[in-house]
Formats: sequence, C-alpha cells, structure tokens
Amino acid sequence: MTDKKNTSYPKEKVNILFLENISDKAVKHFTEAGYASVKKLSGALSEEELIKAVKDVHLLGIRSKSQITPAVLDAAKKLQAIGCFCIGVNQVDLQSATEHGVVVFNAPYSNTRSVAELVIGLSVMLIRRIPDKNKAAHEGVWNKDAKGSFELRGKTLGIIGYGNIGSQVSVLAEALGMKVIFYDAVTKLPLGNAVAKRTLKDVLNQADIVTLHVPDNDSTRNLINKTTLKHLKKGAILLNYARGEVVDLDALANAIKEGQVGGAAIDVFPWEPEKNGDKFTSPLMGLPNVILTPHIGGSTEEAQMNIGDDVSNKLFQFLEMGVTIGSHTVPSLSLPPQEGTHRILHVHRNVPGVLSEINTTLSKNNINILGQYLKTNDEIGYVVLDVDRKISNTAFQLLKDVKETIKVRLLY
Repeated sequence: MTDKKNTSYPKEKVNILFLENISDKAVKHFTEAGYASVKKLSGALSEEELIKAVKDVHLLGIRSKSQITPAVLDAAKKLQAIGCFCIGVNQVDLQSATEHGVVVFNAPYSNTRSVAELVIGLSVMLIRRIPDKNKAAHEGVWNKDAKGSFELRGKTLGIIGYGNIGSQVSVLAEALGMKVIFYDAVTKLPLGNAVAKRTLKDVLNQADIVTLHVPDNDSTRNLINKTTLKHLKKGAILLNYARGEVVDLDALANAIKEGQVGGAAIDVFPWEPEKNGDKFTSPLMGLPNVILTPHIGGSTEEAQMNIGDDVSNKLFQFLEMGVTIGSHTVPSLSLPPQEGTHRILHVHRNVPGVLSEINTTLSKNNINILGQYLKTNDEIGYVVLDVDRKISNTAFQLLKDVKETIKVRLLY
C-alpha cells in the first residue's frame, strides 16, 4: 500500500490505550503491525483519571464502563479515534466527539450469537422453574415435581426489538418449535415464520415469554413499567438482556410477588457496580424463579475475540488508510490507496464553501490533487485528499488554515 518509511507520524510515537481488559487479540493486532506504544489496563477509569490518561493518546479502546465525557474529549488533544469494544456507544458523548472530529467505532454484531444462545437457555431454565429446584437441592430439599414446568415447544416467544440479536433469537426459537411474534418501532422483515405485531401491547398480551432487545433512548426507558406489566399474560416470563433503564425493577418485583409475572432473567441494571467484587443490590434478589446475571449476556471467549478483532481492525484501517466505515461521528468513507501520493485527512464543520476553499487554496499554490473523496453528515464533513508527495507538507499546512477546520492529519 504505502511506503512505511514515509508514514507521517512514526509508529513508535502513536500512543494506544486499551481499558477494561480488552481482548489481547486487539493488542496483538497493533503490536504485530509495528505500533510499540500500546498500553492495556484491566479496569475502567474515572473521569478525572481519564482526563490525565488521554492527554497524549491517539487511539483509545474502551468497553461499557468508561464514560467519555466532553471534559475527557477536551483533554484529549491528540485523540484520533475511540474504539468501543462492545455493542453500544452510549458511554461516549457522540455530540462532543463529533465536534472534536474524533471517529467512534463499535462492534454491533460480534456478540449477537452469545446473547441469543443465552436467552434461549434462560427461557428453558425459567419455564421449567429450574432456579427454584436448584436452590432447593443446594439446601438439601428434594423437590421432584412437574407442576408449573413446561416445554418451550409450542409456546409463544415475544421479542421486543427485532434487530441483530432479536432476529437471531427468533431463528433459534423457531428451531425449538416455538411460535415467534415481535414488535419493533421500525418496520422489519420477519425471518422464518415470525409475525410482526402492530403494538407492544399485542406482544405482551400473547407471549408466554417476552425478551427485550432494544437500545437505551428516550422512547425505551421504563418501557416495561407498572402499566405495561399488567398487559402480560398471567404467569408469563420476562427477560431483559438489553439495557438497564428499559425495565422498572421495582414494578417487576411487585408483579412477580403478585403472581402476574411467572419468572424473570435480568442481566442489565439501572445501576451496576464499578468492578468485580463490589456490592450489588436489586429489588429482585431472593424472588422465586428469577435469574440475575452480572451484565454477561455477550461475555463469551468467542464474542470477546470477535469484538477485539472487529473494532481493532476498524481502528487500524482508519489509522493506516483513513477508512471510517462503521463510524458514529465522522462520515463513513472507504477509499482505495493511491500509489505515488501522500494522503491528507481533513475534518471540518459542514458549512457551505469549505470544499471550494480547499480546492481554491491548493490550486492557487499549484498543488495537484491526484485523488479526492468527500462525505458529510449534518454536522461535519470528511475530506480525504491524495496529493503529490513533493508538496504534501505544503498542502498540509495550507489545509490547517482553512476556515471551519476541526482536524487535519497527514496520513502518509
């Protein structure tokens, strides 16, 4: 692709910081490519700690605990990209990252199988009331009884949120002989024999088991509450392996105590401990036929390896070629290498006239543009320019002075 000796910024000076025990596969991806300054920490950092840690960092890798606030981004003067080694990007202030021209990647598909398999397994455990029988056996009580214990086959699974995970749960459930119905705020094509329902209430009324797979936003917070729980079939089972704010846990606890809900499996909570070993509390603790897990829906060795590979590859492609496919901030752009050129990345506020100024400025200075790529979103524009090697440094300096410029990088 590119003569590595001509890389504008020596690889040994590119600082990469991975937090929250990100897969070693991600670390290996960069070290094997010649990036020597790769630091990995096992835990998350507080805002104050992050502000100190990111001062000279070019690439930052996090999972779900580290909160990337505007203050953190203000302190990260050299930061080019953030890799969220998880499904969501809720932990990053995307508005601020956009304003700073920082690319944000994640891995929206890498752990879908892990979550989907666990949802099916939990459904079997709960519909058979295994948690109660397991507890009794550990306490020395023999409770061999078929009452209230059922097969999944022939039961109706209601899926709220028919995205990457919800649709895969749908396929697995049908393979076990379940009927699948779903509700999604956006029209989705059903897989197999799944049937879309017009409202949330329709799914709650008909499903024997309801599983949630929605994002955390204004429309989904407390989606399952005191009112919506009353729409559930009496004795139905509820699973939340989506986001902690989606279910009112106090209302759910009361519904279980009253017999309206026959069991629950919850993996995500409105408040979660900072680290392993910290005290955890929930209104669902000690209730019958309830399984509580510590936010491990996607935590399998396979998923972590896939996430590490996916996100590190996106970071690597951006660092080496300027590719932003999958970005949540800088516009998504993929481009081939151009032989015999130097590549410059220019991120600017999306206002009229910027591209014209770029081209006019370079033209006035007799700088030949051998390749140019532009993509914009509502707030910023991303221009990639391939220019003659002999005058790339001049072009770089000129582009820094273009009005509305946020960030410029001489890539190679």
